[in-house]
Amino acid sequence: MADQLFRAGTAVGALAEEAVGGESKLDFIHKYAISRKEARESRYWLRLARDTGKIPPVRMKDLLDEAEQIVSILTATVKTARKNYEQEKANRRRKRD
Repeated sequence: MADQLFRAGTAVGALAEEAVGGESKLDFIHKYAISRKEARESRYWLRLARDTGKIPPVRMKDLLDEAEQIVSILTATVKTARKNYEQEKANRRRKRD
């Protein structure tokens, strides 16, 4: 369980860092979307650790709150990036026509 949490948790930051240096806007969106999936998986492992008593309940509230905030931030980032990409695509089409 700890290995899975470590893998998913560290992937969140690594993928977000990769997204910043993405090759295109679509690459940026894709990497952030995967980062969000890893954040959701991390949240799952934290809940499992809580439910099995592996992490003291006192620590879990703050950890789960932070995990939820990270998922929310990544979700907002992906939504905004997709919206901006679609607007830019529509603007390019209008200019061509």
